[in-house]
Amino acid sequence: MIMQIIGSLMKISIFPTIKGYKAEYLKKDAFAGLIIAAMTIPISMGYAQISGLSAVYGLYGSILPLIMFAMFSTSKQFIFGVDAAPAAIVGSSVTAMGIMSGSKEAAAVVPVIAFLTGMWLLLFYIIKAGRVVGFISTPVMGGFISGIAVTIILMQIPKIMGGSAGHGELFELLGYIIKAAQNISWMSVLLGCMTLAIILVSKKLFPRFPMAIVMMAAGALLTYYTNITDYGVALLASVEPGIPAPSLPDFASVDVISCLGTSITVAVVVMAETLLAENNFAFRNGYKLDDNSEILACAAGNITASLMGCCPVNGSVSRTAMGEQFGGRTQMMSLIAAALLAILLMFGTGFIGFLPVPVLTAIVISALMSVVEGELAIRLFKVSRSEFWIFMAAFGSVLLLGTIYGVVVGIVLSFAQVVLRASKPPRTFLGMVPGHRNFYDLKRNSNAYPVANVVIYKFSSNLFFANVSVLQQDIEDAVKPDTKCVIIDASGVSSIDITAADRLESLYRSLAKRGIKLYMAEHIAAVNDQLRQLGYSELIEEGFVRRTITLALLDAGYEKPYHLEGVDQNVRQPQMSGHFKSEQEESLDEYEWAFGEFAPARMEEDVKEIIENITDVTEIEAGTRELINEAIGHAHIWGGLGSIDEDELLRRLELHASELAKRVHNNETTIAHIIEQRRHEIAEHLMEVNPQAARRLREHQKMLEERLEEENKKKNN
Repeated sequence: MIMQIIGSLMKISIFPTIKGYKAEYLKKDAFAGLIIAAMTIPISMGYAQISGLSAVYGLYGSILPLIMFAMFSTSKQFIFGVDAAPAAIVGSSVTAMGIMSGSKEAAAVVPVIAFLTGMWLLLFYIIKAGRVVGFISTPVMGGFISGIAVTIILMQIPKIMGGSAGHGELFELLGYIIKAAQNISWMSVLLGCMTLAIILVSKKLFPRFPMAIVMMAAGALLTYYTNITDYGVALLASVEPGIPAPSLPDFASVDVISCLGTSITVAVVVMAETLLAENNFAFRNGYKLDDNSEILACAAGNITASLMGCCPVNGSVSRTAMGEQFGGRTQMMSLIAAALLAILLMFGTGFIGFLPVPVLTAIVISALMSVVEGELAIRLFKVSRSEFWIFMAAFGSVLLLGTIYGVVVGIVLSFAQVVLRASKPPRTFLGMVPGHRNFYDLKRNSNAYPVANVVIYKFSSNLFFANVSVLQQDIEDAVKPDTKCVIIDASGVSSIDITAADRLESLYRSLAKRGIKLYMAEHIAAVNDQLRQLGYSELIEEGFVRRTITLALLDAGYEKPYHLEGVDQNVRQPQMSGHFKSEQEESLDEYEWAFGEFAPARMEEDVKEIIENITDVTEIEAGTRELINEAIGHAHIWGGLGSIDEDELLRRLELHASELAKRVHNNETTIAHIIEQRRHEIAEHLMEVNPQAARRLREHQKMLEERLEEENKKKNN
C-alpha cells in the first residue's frame, strides 16, 4: 500500500500550470500577485486572530503554503491561504477547549490541528474522495459559493464600523454587527464606504485599472499625514520583521485526540469548499481540473502551514476573485504573492502599521461581491423555479448553518434533484407516418397514427423504484379493450433495479392474463444481464425482450405494412421511405444480445431439443434437410433466430452430426453437408443484402471456432 502511494506521488506533475509558461503572461500574473499579496495582509492577519493565534501567524502561513499549493494545483487561478471557514471552526474548538485566544496554549494546539487536517486530506487524496464534487449541480454549487461570499462579507462589516471581525453563522454575525453599531466610528464607516464606492465605480468604468492598490496607497498616505486614529479608525497591527524557521508542532503538549475531531471537520470543509469554488472558477473560465490533485495540494498546504505555526489553510474565494479581475493566468501569481509577502516580512513590516482597516476591508468586500452568483439566481428564477429554490436552499444552509452543514445540504439537494427528475422522466407514445418506416411521437407529429391494437410506449430514463410506477400507470391507462400488444421502447434505459424488475414482471403477468403481449425493446444488452441477475431469466426465456420494436411486432404476429388506426387500408399507401434494416438483419445476433454469457449454454440446450424433435425416418437428402429446418423452426420458445445466431446454432448442431445421423437413418457426411450448405446460403444472402453484416458473420465464425475449441478443452480436462 505504501509503495503504491509513493508510486502515485512520483507520477505527480510539479507546477503543472506553469509548464510551457509564456513571457506575455508575466505582466498580468505579477500585477495580480501584487494585488493578492496586498489583500492577503489584512485577511490573513484577521483570520489568524479568529483561529486563536496572534495576527502575525496569518502572514507566516501565507508564504510556504501558497508555494506548496501552487506546486501541485491544476487550477490556473485559484489562490490558497488563511481563510474564514477553517479559522472559524478552529477558533470555536479552541474556545471549547478552554484555551485563551492568543495564548501559548493556542499557539501549540492550532498547528497540531492544521497538521492533522493535512493528514486527513492526504487520506482523502489516496481514496480519491474528490469525485463527490461531480455530484454537485450548478444551482447547488452557485448557492454554496454565494453563501460563503455573503458570510465573509457579513464577517467584514463590523470592521468597516470600527469593530473587530465577526465569526459564526448568520445570527451570530448579525450580533457582531449590532455590537459594532453601538460603538460605531463614523470616520471608519466613511472611509470604508468611500473606498467601496470608488472601487465599484472603477470596476464599471475601468475594469482593468488597479483601483484597489491606489486606495491602499491612499489609505497609507492618509494615515501618515493625518491623525485618523483619533477618529476611531483602526490600523493593522505592527509586525516584527523576519520569518520563523519551519518546525514540527509540539504534539506532546496537546490533547491530540481532542484535535482529531476538529481536524476531520476542517479537512472536509477545506476539501468541499476548495473543490466547489475551484470548479466554479474553472467552469467560468473554460479549463479543466484534476480534483484529486487539488486535494493533494490542499494537504501539502496544510501540513506546511502547521510547520509555520499557522492555522489550517483553505482556498480563498475573495483573493481568487481579485486575481481573476486583474487577469492572472497561472499559479505564477501565487508564487509572486508569496515572494512579495516574504520580502515584506523581512524588510517592510513597518508599512503594515499604516494601513487603515476599513480601507482594506472595503477592498475585500468589493472582491467578494463579484463572487455572489446573483445573475445565476435571476436566470434560474426565470427558467427553472425548482432549481432556483435549490440554489436558495444551498445559499441559506451555508448562511444559517455554516459551511460543513452547507456541504451536506448541498449534496443531499443534488441527489434529491436527480431522484425528482428521474421520477418524472420524458415519455411518450409512438406511432407511424404512412409511407415511412420509423416510429414517431404521436403528440408531436400530427401525421403519425398508432399501429392498430398495439401500444408503443417510449420511456426515456433508467428504471428504478421512484419512476417505475409512472411507467406502469401510463401503460395501464393506455391499454384499451382491443389492445393485443404493448411494446416499451427502452432505448433510454441503461439500468434497472429490483423494484422496477418486480413491477415489470407483475405487469407482464397481468397483461398476459388479459391476452396482451408485453415486450421491452431497443435497450442495451446490459439491461438483459441485470434482469437475469435480479432473478428474472424466465422473462427473457418467454420473449419479453426483443432487440427492436419491429422484431417485437413480428413476434406478436404483426407484419409490414402495419395496419394504422384511422388510416384506410384500402387506399394505396405511398412507397415506404428511409434506409432501414430488414427483420432478419435487425436480428443478426439478437439471441446473443438477449442471453449474453449464457447464450452458448442455452444454444446447446436448443440443439438437444432439435435432435429430440426429429422423430421421422428418412434416407433422402432433401427430406432430411426439410426435417432439420422444420425442427429448428419449432424448437425455440424464444423466437426466430438472426443470421449470425442461426449460423452458430447450425455449427453446434454439426458437432452432433453423428447423433443426428442415427435419428434420421442417414450418414454423418450427408448431415454435415446439409448443415454446411445452409450456413453457406446464410453467408451468401447476407453478402447480397448487407456486406457489412456478412463481414460481421465471418468475424463471429472465427470467434466461435476459438470458443468451441476452449469448450472442448474444458470437457477433456
